Amino acid sequence: MLQPLLFRLRTVALDISRKLSTRSQGVTGLSLLARQSRSVLLSGHARRLLRGSLRGGAGAGAVMLTDHASALASTFSTQTVGQLLNLREMGLLGWLLVDLGINWVGWAVAAAFKTEVFYDLLGSASFLTLTAGSLITGGPAGARKFLVSSMVGLWALRLGSYLVTRIAKTGHDVRFDGVKDKPATFFVYWTMQAVWVFVSLLPVLFVNGAAKAAPLRALDALGILVYAVGLCLESVADHQKSAFKSRPQNKGRFIDEGLWSYSRHPNYFGEMMIWWGVFLTCAPGFTSPWHYVALASPVTVMLLLRYVSGVPLLEKMADQRWGSTSEYQEYKARTNLLVPLPRIFNDTHTH
Repeated sequence: MLQPLLFRLRTVALDISRKLSTRSQGVTGLSLLARQSRSVLLSGHARRLLRGSLRGGAGAGAVMLTDHASALASTFSTQTVGQLLNLREMGLLGWLLVDLGINWVGWAVAAAFKTEVFYDLLGSASFLTLTAGSLITGGPAGARKFLVSSMVGLWALRLGSYLVTRIAKTGHDVRFDGVKDKPATFFVYWTMQAVWVFVSLLPVLFVNGAAKAAPLRALDALGILVYAVGLCLESVADHQKSAFKSRPQNKGRFIDEGLWSYSRHPNYFGEMMIWWGVFLTCAPGFTSPWHYVALASPVTVMLLLRYVSGVPLLEKMADQRWGSTSEYQEYKARTNLLVPLPRIFNDTHTH
């Protein structure tokens, strides 16, 4: 069931890339690659290999990937340098490939050395590369493009430096316990990071790639305000937690001061606000109704942090470490799960 669906999604993605490329003059790198790739994917030989992979497993699948790689390599060899380096044609598919390339190369090195030390570094690098690249190669420049790109850039530099400094001090990240020595599972983590980067950046990619730059208006102050509050919350929460852990007397204790006395995860709440702010600032610059699929950016960030990789993981770890103590139970009872406000806003779940 999964393989045919992935096959169909790849075909649709290539069609989208080809259609986007028609906006530029002439035929350049990605449009030629998209057409050649689609031809390869839809060839009878490829279909037979796909059926073979479903019946015969990884062996036939590897042959199919090798065949596709050879066809794409042939396409590269037949194009001029000017065609391949014309980055103005970079559409969504192009930036997705760049994103995956960064993270898959990172996975290959990390898996070889069984380390997670540069996972967050390359995550931030992916955000910065796609943001700066789409700004440079997109349509006419404008205040909105520079603003939303700066918003993402500031966030990525701040959070990236914090995470890289943290792992440099500890040399360890509990998220990867039992994972970094399993290349296949580790690959999923790196791929999910690439997907997170791409989906989060959808609003910015749409704005930076627009043929017309929409001017800033008074209503944009709302998005900027939401972003600024979120960035402050996240920055202050991270700083407070780092300062708390740096004091020897707090070793083995949970933080319950500052913003953390009002929320058990104020940094995650700030992160959610940041991406809602980015989306609200980008939305007036959308040039097509379908660009509102970028709503997936803040929604995905919220769902991931609340239900997948953020809150559930840390709540489970905290319960395992301090759940049997009355002090921690009392802290949970009086502290919101996310919103850093007095407990009149009951957003927590005790079970």
